Amino acid sequence: MRTLNQHYINGAWTPATGGQVLPVINPATEEQSGSVACGTTADVDAAVKAAQAAFATFSQTSREDRLALLQAIITAYQARMGDIAEAITLEMGAPKWLASTGQAGSGLAHFAKAAEVLADFPFTRDENGFVIRREPIGVCGLITPWNWPVNQIACKLAPALATGCTSVWKPSEMSPYSAHIFMEVLHEAGVPAGVVNLVHGDGPGVGAAISAHPGIDMVSFTGSTRAGIEVARAAAPTIKRVAQELGGKSANIIMDDLDETGFAKAVAGGMQSMCVNSGQSCNAPSRMLVPQHRMDEAARSAASVADAVVVAAPDSDGQVMGPVISKNQWNKIQGLLEKGIEEGADLVAGGPGRPEALNRGYFVRPTVFANVKNDMTIAQEEIFGPVLCLIGYEDEADAVRIANETPYGLAGYVSGADTAKVNAVAGQLRAGQVQINGAGIDMGAPFGGYRQSGNGREWGAHGFEEYLETKAVIGGAV
Repeated sequence: MRTLNQHYINGAWTPATGGQVLPVINPATEEQSGSVACGTTADVDAAVKAAQAAFATFSQTSREDRLALLQAIITAYQARMGDIAEAITLEMGAPKWLASTGQAGSGLAHFAKAAEVLADFPFTRDENGFVIRREPIGVCGLITPWNWPVNQIACKLAPALATGCTSVWKPSEMSPYSAHIFMEVLHEAGVPAGVVNLVHGDGPGVGAAISAHPGIDMVSFTGSTRAGIEVARAAAPTIKRVAQELGGKSANIIMDDLDETGFAKAVAGGMQSMCVNSGQSCNAPSRMLVPQHRMDEAARSAASVADAVVVAAPDSDGQVMGPVISKNQWNKIQGLLEKGIEEGADLVAGGPGRPEALNRGYFVRPTVFANVKNDMTIAQEEIFGPVLCLIGYEDEADAVRIANETPYGLAGYVSGADTAKVNAVAGQLRAGQVQINGAGIDMGAPFGGYRQSGNGREWGAHGFEEYLETKAVIGGAV
């Protein structure tokens, strides 16, 4: 049993002031693996004061000083990657192969990219008569989720540190182990006291206190759209900047000009993506749009992939799929699977219940629904599980229309043989990032959404912008 009963405030591990303790459940066994203290408004207040005091000096550090700090963090992080991966497997069920590469590896990649960007970032520039200065915004409240726990703090904290900001961070109470180790990494790397402060707790308590605190200058939040609304409401009275990366229901358009082999490959790749992290990614390609006359062809390919996925305990060897995070999430997914059947979608793989031979743990069967209508519940609500909806379209214009008929706009995907047509379709999607023909993630490309998928951008140079204010100095010189 792991017991986390301290926060990290002003450069030291500090006993929690409140008495509430939250259990941490292993989603593979449904058993408690440890506990975490739930912070209070007093803890948040202490953390904010420490961050404010540290900002006076840290905001004035040189580019070279901050580059050296990022490199020290990278070195310390590399030494603890195994511990971080093990913690992520235990707390949120990511299988070993994913925890060590995608999960722990992504945190390292964001810091490496931030160091690369910082080396040449134009903090000042001459605008023909006046000077533009880009200055750190101040104390940042960072509220991060459980599904990619280290990735999400790294893509916020790396640019915050690179630009000279200080932070108060609340990780998810469901994934506190990796957060605790990450904070140990920062301490080992020599992050100055007060520059990064961690307060464990839940959203209604600590998250709300961070969002509303008058001493915090901006909030960066990743989570559900519902929670994002509450963060924005809490932040509104103090007019602080709010950057949010929220939910998604991303369309994956498979175009009709692909031959049989290319079509099967594109469909299979889309279904495989839905099973990464057990479908618990906000940019998952959960709505696959295929030509209506090729619906049966697509269903066969997707079902073949779904049926071949090995669902097993996350500490298993090999490329298995682990559980979803919690009982509540498992129950939500089961309800949506039943809703899909009830509303008339064709279940061609998977379905309700646990996979065979697994009688405990929050495991979900990789599922494919065919002949889904875009107004069905499963096509509009974010399921956050390994569930693919196959939706038919008549032509390219119809595909674009269906893709954009959603309140979300985080990501999009297009596959086709004609590059010009693929790019034309990609240009019409109302989404913050579009991947073409199976292109992978690029840590330098901005990540964020349109509409109810949030506002602002993370990753690379665009991620720096959220942590900077713009000052015009008239009559000055660079």
